[in-house]
Amino acid sequence: MIKIKRTDSADKHFQELVKELDRDLAIRDGDETLFYAQSNKIAALKHVVVAFEEEAAVGCAAIKEYSVDTIEVKRMYVPETKRGRGIATIILSELEKWAKELSFAKCILETGKKQPEAIALYKKNGYKLIPNYGQYENVSNSVCLEKKIS
Repeated sequence: MIKIKRTDSADKHFQELVKELDRDLAIRDGDETLFYAQSNKIAALKHVVVAFEEEAAVGCAAIKEYSVDTIEVKRMYVPETKRGRGIATIILSELEKWAKELSFAKCILETGKKQPEAIALYKKNGYKLIPNYGQYENVSNSVCLEKKIS
């Protein structure tokens, strides 16, 4: 059974999972890793979710305010050995619930074209493609999505 913990970016389990995520992204993104790293700092994230199976951390993600009515999903990760079991969907649902509690109307996010499993996950969970936003606007490897949650 998967249990969800709401926390912040000081959580040691979150930090360990993000290190794994960064190693995976460094392989996938290659030369573009440094560009993406500037948008993925975790020092001040106030809304972090970590998923646990028994005592082991098996996934994480965070949300941060993007605008008055929009929250951005950041640092979503489930280790490859734990994928295909619905953990990411549980995490995403918890983030959306939390975002609603915080009075946000929609979630946005960016992922990479080299992460087809992530794109499929978001689409399966009701996210729609949107034009690339903010720092991703002219980045050909980026895919941006949104979901209305209110």
